[in-house]
Amino acid sequence: MNKILATSAAFVAAACAGEAKGIVKAYDEASKTFTFEDGEAFTLAEGVVADGVVAGAKVKVTFDDATNAASAVEAAKM
Repeated sequence: MNKILATSAAFVAAACAGEAKGIVKAYDEASKTFTFEDGEAFTLAEGVVADGVVAGAKVKVTFDDATNAASAVEAAKM
């Protein structure tokens, strides 16, 4: 039973993650928030490094659908 619950919890957690690609319009270092040119905004989760998150950068972000907290940000080819 515990294995089924653990597997179900992992599936639900994976289902709540989203990915997006975009061009960074602005990055606010104080709030760790960046905005894409289309207006979509993300806040870096605790421990996520902001290397490469600068205005004009093309990035891919993995984020929590419920909070838009970015769990990973990397350079993207677009």
